[in-house]
This record gives sequence, structure tokens and C-alpha cells, in this order.
Amino acid sequence: MRRALRLAERGRGRVNPNPMVGAVIVRGGRVVGEGWHRALGEAHAEVMALRHAGRLSRAATMYVTLEPCAHTGRTPPCVDAILAAGIGRCVVAVRDPHRIVNGRGLKRLRAAGVRVEVGVLENEAREQLAGYLSTHERGRPRVTLKLAVSRDGRIAPAGGFARAGRGRWLTGPEARRAGHRLRALSDAVVVGAGTARADNPRLTARGVGAKRQPLRVVCDSRLALPLTLRLFREGRGTVVACGTKAPAARERALARQGVTVWRMTATRRGISPKGVLMRLRRAGCHDVLIEGGAALAESWLEAGLVDRIALFTAPRMLGNGGLAWPRAAADAWRWRVTARGRAGSDRYTLAERER
Repeated sequence: MRRALRLAERGRGRVNPNPMVGAVIVRGGRVVGEGWHRALGEAHAEVMALRHAGRLSRAATMYVTLEPCAHTGRTPPCVDAILAAGIGRCVVAVRDPHRIVNGRGLKRLRAAGVRVEVGVLENEAREQLAGYLSTHERGRPRVTLKLAVSRDGRIAPAGGFARAGRGRWLTGPEARRAGHRLRALSDAVVVGAGTARADNPRLTARGVGAKRQPLRVVCDSRLALPLTLRLFREGRGTVVACGTKAPAARERALARQGVTVWRMTATRRGISPKGVLMRLRRAGCHDVLIEGGAALAESWLEAGLVDRIALFTAPRMLGNGGLAWPRAAADAWRWRVTARGRAGSDRYTLAERER
């Protein structure tokens, strides 16, 4: 099953809105077939493993990270292929909560006489599929808020780094590289208009061997950001979420640069976090990363939509005039620290919200 999980990881970001899945077939104590879901519309992991194993599949054991499907979608049902190949035993890490699967595959396998076991390395599989499972168990993608703060809880000095005569970055290169890894593991990265204007970020995953880039989303209620931003110059793969009354001329100008505009509900505080998250779900996103700034982080925390906080703490003091991170909004929820460590000279803490 560990091998199947490693195989599944190869499909990250390539199969959405499908889940990444890996499968291994064992007969007589040795691996005779392997497969993973490589791309949306291509054969599923189980079918790839069966093709690899060929006739050696008969009476063999299949280890698969997610319940095999029993319905026809872009491809035929995996259960049909498993039964036709004569698999005698099927070991599954986690049941698929998707409404058109949700135990049907397991039921069909058992009804046909296949021995089925569920729950092997379930925790590991649930972590790998956390975004997909959140989408189908709770109706929305998993959301991670990434923050870089000073030792005194500030995310920027008064007037910004440039005015304060400091370097552009609060944290060191190791912490920034860890941030890029978070981007590489995410389907979308979301920032506010203030961060986009002040930092002019690219929001791409760089220097970490990313196999694909996340969707880049900027919340700009009035479409007031300059068209010269890096996000807009790169165009394709960038979305701007704006209010319904934003100027149509600005939307056309962004469209000419390849930028997609999502019009949705806006309040005096900005674009609705829930509205953005639901649009991201419709776009096939399972894991969403919020990168700032403070107002955006606060609105998503207050909406109860943040599932994890990835906090990088720098060994620097920015003083009382600095911009504080929205600690009060975070403290409204209960958190459980799941990881601690160091990223160079900075401290790293990962906390998950308790349900």
C-alpha cells in the first residue's frame, strides 16, 4: 500500500477533479503490476495495473489507495475490469465519499466473491487525498492559510518593507522554499488586491520541481489593480475575482491579456470567501492556499473556511507599528499542532482546525 501511495502522488494536479490513485497487484509474494491515474480522461490506476500484470492478475491481490469506481464516467467502471481480470482479493486504503461511488464499488466486489479489506494505511491515504475528501465530505476544498510573521506577531513593518529600509522578505530562503512547496501541492493560490499591488508576486511554484502550476487568484473587488502586474502579464492561469459592478472595460482589458474574470458577490469588506471557494470547487480545485494579506486572511478565518495554518516565524522584531496577523480571528477556533520544525533560521508550525 505504501508503494501504491507513492505511485498515486505522481498524479497530483494532473487528474482534477478526479482523485489521484495508485494501485499495486501482488501474486505469489511479488509485485506483478503497478499503475496510477496519470491524467484526466485516461485509464484509472486499477486498469493501468491490470494491463501491466496481464494474465498474472488472476487470483492475485490488488492494493489500491481509493475505492474502485462502479460507474461509467470518462472511462468504464474499474470494478468491471477487476472482476474480468479475476482478482481474488482487493485491499483498499479508504472508501470514496463521492456520491456516485460511496461504497458501491466495494459492494459489487464483495457480491462477486472478491475478498475486500478496507482501512490499510487509511490515515496516510486520507492525508494524501485530504482536498478531494474535503470536497466530497464537506462540499468544499481544503484551505491552508500560509503566513510569515515576526517574533512579535507582525507580518510587515509600518509602511511596508521598502519604507522601513528592510529587505523584501521577512523569512529566509529555506522558509520561502517551503512556501513554494506548499504552492506546488496546491491547486490554487489566493491573494488580496493589497498584496498583489504591494508585492507584485508571480504566485508560481519555483525551485521545487513542480510538475504543474497552481491557478493564481486575486481578489480585486473593483478591478483597480494595474494591468502591468506580473500576474497579469503572464495572463493564462490567472483569475481575478471581482464584484458585479466592476468596470466592464477593465474586464475586457484583462481578457485581452488572457486573464479570466469571475464576477461574484462583494461586500464592503471585499469578495465573499465562500463565493470564491465555491467557484474554485467548480473549477476542479481540491486544495487551496491563501497567501495574504492580513485582511484576506482575517475574512477567510472569520468565515470559518481555513482548515490549516502554515506559520513561518522569523527571529526578528518589527515593533508595535507593524501590521499584525489576524490572531484574534484565528483564536475563535480550536487548533491542533500537527507539525513543528525549522526552515533555516525560521520556525515552522502547522496547525489544523479541530472540527
